[in-house]
Amino acid sequence: MIIRILPLAAAFILATSATAQQVPLGDRSLIEAAATLKNGQFVWAPERSPAGPTLLIVNLATQRAVLFRNGVPIAASSVSTGKPGYETPTGVFTILQKAKEHYSRTYDNAPMPNMQRLTWKGIALHAGKLPGYPASHGCIRLPHGFSELLFGATKLGMTVVITSIPGVPETARAPQLLSNASAAENAAPLGQAAYSWHPDRSTSGMVSVVVSAADRRAIVMRGGVEIGSAPVRVNGDLGGGLAYVLRAWDTTGQHWMKLQFSGHGAGMDVSAEEGRRFEAPAGFRHAVAGVLRPGSVVIVTPESLKAGSPGQKLDVIKDDVAR
Repeated sequence: MIIRILPLAAAFILATSATAQQVPLGDRSLIEAAATLKNGQFVWAPERSPAGPTLLIVNLATQRAVLFRNGVPIAASSVSTGKPGYETPTGVFTILQKAKEHYSRTYDNAPMPNMQRLTWKGIALHAGKLPGYPASHGCIRLPHGFSELLFGATKLGMTVVITSIPGVPETARAPQLLSNASAAENAAPLGQAAYSWHPDRSTSGMVSVVVSAADRRAIVMRGGVEIGSAPVRVNGDLGGGLAYVLRAWDTTGQHWMKLQFSGHGAGMDVSAEEGRRFEAPAGFRHAVAGVLRPGSVVIVTPESLKAGSPGQKLDVIKDDVAR
């Protein structure tokens, strides 16, 4: 009897601590509502963008997750990420596996409803206890109601960005991207610079390009696997983190949507002039253009691609996810 009661008790505790608390938007923007969410609360407004590629941004600094569809924010939630010693790693990930019902073989058969795996070494999105601060063993805990809705809105291969940028006012500006570089570095042309390109490492899956202002480097991932990298230079100021979503590609060319995932989070169409902000080897540009598809995402971050403590190594968790 005791053996059967314990799983039921664990499930009851999980459901109680992660009770869905959906709050109305009213006349606020979704990003404004996200900033005022209390622990365990979330907002969900899919009607604001019914169709298009989706992108989830998880911000460790603000303990918030924001879901964008076709470049428009449609949902936001409070979260609980990795506690000290088990910090959730930052970076760009793809959803590798989904399971409505999942139990941890590492942590006493703990229930992890609506699990969406981001790494094969232990990091996932799932419903869980939200105490109001980072408390997991590396995973991203969500309110149960939000986790159900998110599970239904995502697909395998969808991009998830985990960052750690404090929310900033719309008027705030990040430092000059080139301020730490020497004049010689800034003047050096990149058109013929060396780059790496290995598309055979992953032949299918969603393509994401991550540009790090701190590293002056771009990484191309397909299906969660790195297939290329190159030196880059971004001209002008970067107001926090940016993402460019390829909405469509027709006879008139590519149509991109730009959104800011720190600060006000506004989305906007991208003009043809936008591409001139980025300098990269010509061959690399051509190679990347050949693998882009509608739904592809280009993320530009002021952080280093090596930023964020990975916390305790999770290499031993091959078939499981951390709580």
